[in-house]
Amino acid sequence: MPAHKPVMHAMQEELGTNQTRRSQSLRLNTLIRLRWLAIVGQSAAVLVVAYWLEFPLPVGPCFVLIAASAWLNLYLTFRYPAAHRLAPMAALWILTFDASQLAGLLFLTGGLTNPFSLLMTVPVVISATSLPLMWTGVLGLYVVVMVSLLAVFHLPLPWYPGTELAMPLVYVAGMWMAIVSSIAFTALYAYRVAEEARLLANALAATELVLQREQHISALDGLAAAAAHELGTPLATISLVAREMEKALGSDPRYAEDVTLLRSQSERCREILKQLTSLSSESEAHLARLPLTSLIEEVAAPHRDFGIEIRLEPEETRGREPVGRRNPGVLYGIGNLVENAVDFARETVTIRWRWNAEEVGITIIDDGPGFPAEIMDRIGEPYMTRRPASGSSGGGLGLGLFIAKTLLERSGAVIHFSNAGGEGKGATVDVRWPLDAFLANNSFQPYANGGRDAGKSGDNG
Repeated sequence: MPAHKPVMHAMQEELGTNQTRRSQSLRLNTLIRLRWLAIVGQSAAVLVVAYWLEFPLPVGPCFVLIAASAWLNLYLTFRYPAAHRLAPMAALWILTFDASQLAGLLFLTGGLTNPFSLLMTVPVVISATSLPLMWTGVLGLYVVVMVSLLAVFHLPLPWYPGTELAMPLVYVAGMWMAIVSSIAFTALYAYRVAEEARLLANALAATELVLQREQHISALDGLAAAAAHELGTPLATISLVAREMEKALGSDPRYAEDVTLLRSQSERCREILKQLTSLSSESEAHLARLPLTSLIEEVAAPHRDFGIEIRLEPEETRGREPVGRRNPGVLYGIGNLVENAVDFARETVTIRWRWNAEEVGITIIDDGPGFPAEIMDRIGEPYMTRRPASGSSGGGLGLGLFIAKTLLERSGAVIHFSNAGGEGKGATVDVRWPLDAFLANNSFQPYANGGRDAGKSGDNG
């Protein structure tokens, strides 16, 4: 537990850096495939309008622009590997080319009077899902300028020979407004959805890292037993040879002391291996079981030396004390909640616990500033600052609290966040497990015969 805070801070920084890199890189193969789709669609539209509907259309210039897009696709395909990721500036230039190529086609085919002019929003939407917001804003501004020019400067809309379809000014203005508003709305919507998906993916990855780390720690006793088993045979051989040497050379003053030392050290090694073996076998069941009060003490002990008083106050305890399996996720989750309380407390953190025939509960209360009202409904989301720090510690991105909440909910717990006496008067975190959920997933089990009962543990109300 003492190492949780630096490990979590390092994990937040690493994941934040990786998230920034991912958000600033667009896979080149994605753009290439989208552009091939656009090339096929543009070619089909030109051929249908020119040769099936037989509308007058500058087919040559249109296919020059389409060929330019195809040439760029071929160049990028042969120049870079399929998994290549573009830097933000490179992706911006490629999307700008796509917007310019489409604007050129619209200039040749009626400008904003062409119903396909709404496709000008596509490059901006692609940018919003993968590039930083600043570059998306630059591209969006460029597209708006192009759309504004197309509203005034363009060739006539292809129509039946000998006639011209003149669209009223109010229609053109409406198309301009529709495109601009679509760019703004869809870009912001796509950016928010993509950003939330990235943050959630990073937070879940961090949760898996924490679980993996705790599981590795829990597996150390098994590794120790395996090492003891593998070393047992050669050590027994060494001990046997040492005894034979002691019998044969024990009276020789040149070797007596060395042989005795060799035998004593081999016996010491056997004792050490015996302890390692018993750690993972004889006492494994004992170490794997953790009473609720011991769990409270274990998560509170590492935080007693930070100048904050931690009070342990039992509440209603009816029946035998629940005894759970040593669950790394539960230990980390409760420990993180205690750590947060210590970070934001002014003087005191109070931990209360209770159990009865229906539920088991733990409540953590601090006397810090509490949760601001505007984030009360969003507490536990990843990458969200929770509260203003009352000291040098605290703050953060909310990733640790998200992991703790996820791990506890995975164990069947229900978590409720509130303020102790109103905003600014301390925060309260209440964790409750239904007893039947404990028994169903073996997170907690009551003592068997000989366990602690209500009379021994007290019935504090």
